[in-house]
Amino acid sequence: MNTVILSATAVLVVLGFSDSVYWLAAVALLYVYIRYARSGSGTSATPSSGSASSPAGTPSTYRAYRARRDQQAKWERRYRRERPFETRRQERK
Repeated sequence: MNTVILSATAVLVVLGFSDSVYWLAAVALLYVYIRYARSGSGTSATPSSGSASSPAGTPSTYRAYRARRDQQAKWERRYRRERPFETRRQERK
């Protein structure tokens, strides 16, 4: 998706040398891409959970952060226990 958007923007910029309307189209395409596609929020302007000031992927409270950290540690311990050879190989690199 990123490649398509960037390629389309490049084409519009090149076409913009002959007609300035294409420059506006390129700017509008980049604006829509940055506003909606990269944020992952779709058409919703407000996040569905958490505070409005915290970026995507950041827990809104310390309790949520702690729960996520503990869950990640549990997954990592399970992975090491179930795949000891893979874990040793990764540690050697």
